[in-house]
Parts: sequence; C-alpha cells; structure tokens
Amino acid sequence: MTDRPLKQVTILGSTGSVGVNTLDVISRNLDQYQVFALTANTSVLQLAEQCRLYQPRFAVLRDSTAAAQLRQLLSGSATQVLAGAAGLAEVAAHQDTDYVMAAIVGAAGLASTLAAVQASKRVLLANKEALVMSGSLFMQAVQDHQATLLPIDSEHNAIFQSMANGAASHAKGIRKILLTGSGGPLRQLPLAELSKVTPDQACAHPNWVMGRKISVDSATMMNKGLEIIEARWLFNVAVAKIEVVVHPQSIVHSMVDYIDGSIVAQMGNPDMRTPIAHGLAWPARVDSGVSMLDMAQVGRLDFEAPDLQRFPCLALARAVAEGAQSLAIALNAANEVAVQAFLDELITFTDIPVIIETVLAQTDSNAALTMDAILAIDLQARQQAKSFMQRKHQRPRPGIFGDRNAS
Repeated sequence: MTDRPLKQVTILGSTGSVGVNTLDVISRNLDQYQVFALTANTSVLQLAEQCRLYQPRFAVLRDSTAAAQLRQLLSGSATQVLAGAAGLAEVAAHQDTDYVMAAIVGAAGLASTLAAVQASKRVLLANKEALVMSGSLFMQAVQDHQATLLPIDSEHNAIFQSMANGAASHAKGIRKILLTGSGGPLRQLPLAELSKVTPDQACAHPNWVMGRKISVDSATMMNKGLEIIEARWLFNVAVAKIEVVVHPQSIVHSMVDYIDGSIVAQMGNPDMRTPIAHGLAWPARVDSGVSMLDMAQVGRLDFEAPDLQRFPCLALARAVAEGAQSLAIALNAANEVAVQAFLDELITFTDIPVIIETVLAQTDSNAALTMDAILAIDLQARQQAKSFMQRKHQRPRPGIFGDRNAS
C-alpha cells in the first residue's frame, strides 16, 4: 500500500459487462483504487455478491422493491442501499466520489452521468447514449463544471490515445477519424436470410463479450452510427471527417488520419479492460490483465467499406449525425425500443431499421434542446415506435426517414 489516498470509484451499472470488467481492473490495482458505490438495474443477487466482495459505502437499485431485497441480503453489512434516480444521482455526485464509471446502458444512464459531470468528477464515459441524446448540452456542462471526460468505448478511447490523449493541438491537423467495427456476427450472412435471424444469432459476436442490447447494435452496425454522433461531440470534428471502416479482427480499435499523411492507430486484443484501465489511470498506465497482442499470430489485418444495404441502420445514423440533435434523440429512442422488441421476439431483425425510419419521419427537427425537451422527444419517439409495431401494415416513406429534412 502507498501513503496516497485511494481513488474512490463509483460504478454506474456494475453488473453489466463494462461494470464487471471495471471491478476486475480495480481488483488488480487495490493499492490505487477503492469501490465507493455500485449500482444496478434489477440484478439483485449479482449486486449483493459484488457488495460482499468490495464493501462499497453505497449500493443503488432501480426501485424500492429491489432495494428492500438487497437490504435483506446485506443484513449486517455497512453498505447503505439507495433506490431510484435520486440514489443514482447521489452516488454519482457525492463529494467523496473521485471517479465515476458511466456504464448504464441506454437513455437510462443520462441523468446520473450528467450529475457526475455537474459535480466536476472524472467521468469515464461508457454510455454513448449520453452524448447521442444531449451532445451540445452535455459538452457544455463538461466545460462549465470543469469535469474530466474520458471515453471508454474502445473506439473513442483509441481515438483519444491516437490524438495524444485528445490534445486540441493534434485535433487541428486531423484529416479523418477512422472508426473501426467488426461488422458483427452477420457480416457475411446472405441478405435474404437476415429476416430470419434469431436474437441468439445476432448476439453471438465473434470478438467481444457484451450485453445483448449492444450486441444487437453491433449486428445492425447501429453502434457505429451512434459512435459517429458521439465522436462528433467528443472531438469537436465535422461529421464529414468521420469514416466507418469494417475490420473483422477487432485488433485496430480506431485510427486518426492526419494532414501530413500519418495514420496513428491504437491496437490491442479485443478486451474492454484496456480502455477501462486507461481511463482509470490516465495519464499514467496500470495493469489491466489483458495479454499482449501477438502480431505474428494475428498474421493479417483486413479492412473493407461497410455495405449500407446490409447495414441500413448505419446509413440512418450517418444522416442523423449531420442533422438536428432532436433526430439523434429519436434515433436512439426508437432503436432501443426496436432492439428490445427484437430480443423479445416480437419483430424480425430487418424490422429494426423500418421502425427507426418511421419514427424519424415523424420527428420535429426544430425542437429546442433543454433537458426537459430532450426527455420529451425521447418519450415521444418511444411511444411512436411502440405504436408503429401495433400497426404492422404501415411502412415508412421512401428515402432516409421520409421527406423531412434534417436541419
């Protein structure tokens, strides 16, 4: 042990894949980090086991019923159990929290992540939806409250490292940001068979171990579309400078092309512990537990342009990225509803982009962007997506989200 105080880490979404990997990295560096708070949605038993192992000061669950169950399981423990959005915001902004891992999937993680930013924390951002939904508002809050924002998505963390840790001086010389993506498990499946894809097929990612929602996003390549929007805000670059490249091996996590002809890439084994360890230790380095990449064993690295006929969600997201923020909010909301419906086997895999495009065609592209407006657009888009699924005979107008211009 060292004499310096341990950094207190709150993990929002500790039972998901990013949360579990964060705890693994912390376990390897107990001389530097201590778990301050853990939160989960409904995984009471898993959260209880994490609390027994890491002894956090706080644990938070989504509702009071689940929280009561956790209190019973942790009877005699010093861990204080909280519930709901207020509990999430409290641990994210707590004066004794140093670092906040924002790993709650989807729109549900926005409020608590923003609370951490407003409390001037070091925020390790694994929740891409926070920037997709509220990019300008979120980045303004980071600036106003002098929070430290570090990207944990493997692609954005790779870009950050390839830009000399996000240095603004390097950003001025960028010609292109090259976002890499594996293409998911369906990259080579005949197009005619996509409508028959099962949730298990869509979630069988060849390289990464992820939750089911993000796994489906990888299969549709919506994850790359959301990452375009996220990169726009994180690195303050024009959408035209962001390009998606399919890279099946998932070895090169992203690249930056500079005006002098240099391309800087961040490479490594596909393991989320690498960007997590980078975010925790930045600007230093700590052991992540990830094995060294054996380039001789890899042998070759392949790259190709994405097939937009196979990945219509990527085309939708790129169009949205160049338009109004309200469209990005609607895109994210409709996608979450459609993906969950697919996982519940209520719709087919190829219905996902149809539902999203239908919702986008109904979205006001001139809405004001306050937090209340963001939440209202999000709610309306979810309702529209669910309504469309009840009227399967309807289809969206031709073209990218109808004839409504993204302005």
